[in-house]
Amino acid sequence: MEKSRKWRWGVNRWWVLAFIILTVIATNRFAPVQQVIAVAPENLTKSPIITLPLVGGLYLTNTEVAMILMDLIILVIALVVKSRVKEYTLIAKGFTGALEMLIEVLYNLAQSTAGKWAKKIFPLFATILIVVLFANLLKLIPGFESIGFVEEVEHAGYTAVSLGGNWFNVTTPEVAEGGAVVVPFLRGLSTDLNFTLALALISVIMTQVIGVQAQGFGYFSKFFNVRTLFSRPIFGVMDLFTSLLEAISEFAKIISFTFRLFGNMFAGMVLMAIISVMVPVFAPSAIMLFELFIGLIQAFVFGMLTLVFMAMATQGHAEA
Repeated sequence: MEKSRKWRWGVNRWWVLAFIILTVIATNRFAPVQQVIAVAPENLTKSPIITLPLVGGLYLTNTEVAMILMDLIILVIALVVKSRVKEYTLIAKGFTGALEMLIEVLYNLAQSTAGKWAKKIFPLFATILIVVLFANLLKLIPGFESIGFVEEVEHAGYTAVSLGGNWFNVTTPEVAEGGAVVVPFLRGLSTDLNFTLALALISVIMTQVIGVQAQGFGYFSKFFNVRTLFSRPIFGVMDLFTSLLEAISEFAKIISFTFRLFGNMFAGMVLMAIISVMVPVFAPSAIMLFELFIGLIQAFVFGMLTLVFMAMATQGHAEA
């Protein structure tokens, strides 16, 4: 047994060494260049794919392509799991068993937090968590934010070197006037403010829906409480002022949700771009692991906050 372990480690060690050598060669052959960092997603179409009144032209962006890819992957996984579940009678195995375990953990978490309302809250909570998780993890696929169209620019850009056919590599040095930049086909979905804002709106609006279902329209009294304004004027004014602060905090949740996820993931993209240029051989691997950790944490935080806010919405002031 001891000899077998030494032999396996020796093989793995040679694979690691080969990977390091190939990385050094590839880095020297195709020198990495700092990505063009833009807050707004880049358009992949030069003309609008649809024009709406009051809104204007809508373009196909690289984050929309990433969203379509993410949706397809989630749908394929769901269909595969559904087909495999029919084959198992008692115990699910492999990938299906792992997903079943994940769903069970999430449901137990929802049940311990929301109690009898877990069945209604769980689908929303789990869907948001899984969507954010896939959106964050897909950006770790090689080629994300680095493969795309080579576009000529009037201002500072990079030198485009032909690799044959329609394939080009953008390299340093930076030129003073003109040059080329890469508009990636795919960009991390959570680095698009539209995506994080949409998720925030869904989370906050559905929290209000759950609150009304649990408490009726009396739920909105916590945002504009005038019940004791005339019976106990002093305390009534305090209750009214407190309820208005509650309403403001509810709108603040939208901003908090939006910029927490966007800020963390966009910062990761910027950090990855800078490190890849400064220390291109080994440091990006460590940053990728850090990005993986941040992506997992942000998905869990977004989902848990949604779960907690929805659970709180089901409780009246007397129950809190």
